[in-house]
Amino acid sequence: MKQLLRTTDPTSIAFAKALLQGEGIDCFELDVNMSALEGSIGIFPRRIMVAERDYYRARLALTDNGIDLDDA
Repeated sequence: MKQLLRTTDPTSIAFAKALLQGEGIDCFELDVNMSALEGSIGIFPRRIMVAERDYYRARLALTDNGIDLDDA
């Protein structure tokens, strides 16, 4: 698994997951429970992970749709 996106913005996470699903790319969201522990104030980022074989295709799908990615 490789980190594709890291953000505290829940709308970016939802949009990214929808785009990846539309492209047929499986993804996994990490650190979901951390936001519950922090009281949902948004200080801990969530991460979207994809398989290494899908990384470049997933990256292209997100950047083509205006999602800025960290260089992970």
